[in-house]
Amino acid sequence: MNRVKGKVALVTGGASGIGLSSAQLLAKEGANVVIADYSIEGAKKAAKDIEANGGEAVGIFLDAGKEESIKEAVEFTIKHYGKITVLFNNVGSSNLKKDLDVVNMDLEEWDRLMNLNLKSVLLGSRFAIPNMIENGGGSIINTASMAAFAGDSIRAAYGASKAGVVNLTKYIATQYGKQSIRCNAIAPGLILTPAAKNNMSQALLDTFGKYNQLPYHGEPDDIGNTVLFLASDESKFITGQTIKVEGGHYLSNPTIPDFREMTN
Repeated sequence: MNRVKGKVALVTGGASGIGLSSAQLLAKEGANVVIADYSIEGAKKAAKDIEANGGEAVGIFLDAGKEESIKEAVEFTIKHYGKITVLFNNVGSSNLKKDLDVVNMDLEEWDRLMNLNLKSVLLGSRFAIPNMIENGGGSIINTASMAAFAGDSIRAAYGASKAGVVNLTKYIATQYGKQSIRCNAIAPGLILTPAAKNNMSQALLDTFGKYNQLPYHGEPDDIGNTVLFLASDESKFITGQTIKVEGGHYLSNPTIPDFREMTN
């Protein structure tokens, strides 16, 4: 308990999945949490549930595609709790019907994802950093993706935007480290969020499982616990890193699963 006691965290996209898990774990360990989400009803419900379990949280609206909305979320956090010491830039999106290969992708989708997935990280950090400096430092955590490290037949815009998150993380860590601001990213593999469970067939899940080195898929708390670690002083000498939380899916020689099947 109390691993982040006294800290104030803004969690974007915090009404469900990875964001919700992170908000719950941060609150359980003593942080005051602002849950910002496009679903204001979901954000308020998440905050209410946290308070029912003895934590401190408030839910607010956020449109991470709009600069003014991001600024308002940061300003609300500072006004409501007096400071911001942890920022979890978690909002992200992709549209598999529009984000295709380079020749066929919808260029408006490219612009949308660069704005929502990458620029939102820049803006959240831009607005939070001055207050973090005033209060002696802070921890910025960004949601990247394993799509930043491997090519795919589709999702070119998503992968490029997440690669940008990985590099932006290094720049923020470099530029503000001397002011005691740490910045790290987390690259999830397949995580069984409610959205993933509702949209992926068992055959597709089995295909992912074939290439995992562990005999199970990731859960939201696997990311949430990583967020908690990076928010806490336990990680005070870690900055500019992208932690891959993906069950070893990208670890081995790609022929290993096939050889396993042959030998079995």
